[in-house]
Amino acid sequence: MRKDLLSARAVATIKEPGRHSDGGNLYLYVSKTGNRSWVFMWSRNGKQREMGFGPVGDVTLAEARDKAREARRHLLAGRDPLVERDRDKQTATFGEFADAYVETMKGQWANFKTAHQWRVMLTTNAAPLRSRPIADVDTEGVLGVLRPMWTKTPEMAVKARSRIEAVLDAAKAKGLRQGENPARWRGHLDQLLPKRPSLVRGHHAAMPY
Repeated sequence: MRKDLLSARAVATIKEPGRHSDGGNLYLYVSKTGNRSWVFMWSRNGKQREMGFGPVGDVTLAEARDKAREARRHLLAGRDPLVERDRDKQTATFGEFADAYVETMKGQWANFKTAHQWRVMLTTNAAPLRSRPIADVDTEGVLGVLRPMWTKTPEMAVKARSRIEAVLDAAKAKGLRQGENPARWRGHLDQLLPKRPSLVRGHHAAMPY
């Protein structure tokens, strides 16, 4: 089975309406109005079935391929990808997804220390979110994590916000969340959290010649 037939440029420039195969059951669907989205198609019991992965603007080519790879694993195991996706939406918690995210991404980070820091922060600092369904994490939940440390340990708070945002973005890309990211800073949390105080170092006496 040939895969990875499309390029990022092709995804951005193809205008002909219809389904354009990337291989491995993954298709770029271009509507008559020019909208682009990802579709995974397969046959089951002689019937054609399909599952949407989201619009191109929200899901990159690489992310769509990751979703298709996961769907093919379900098919090989005799499972229905649609049923498994719905089950994941109902059961995945923030903690479970955050742990899986770190495991997935650690190979792309510079060293073991980075993965360890992510894991500790998403376990300790984001502890109030860990038992919540990933689909239900909201702005108040994120603020509940950030407010206690926002002025006391601002550097840690900034990192925590950024990492929570990354986890929630990944969950949306996998179809486990809908809507805006509640950990987004610009135009959202920057309106709800106070500005962090600037670091004041003072003036030093002039050095003698």
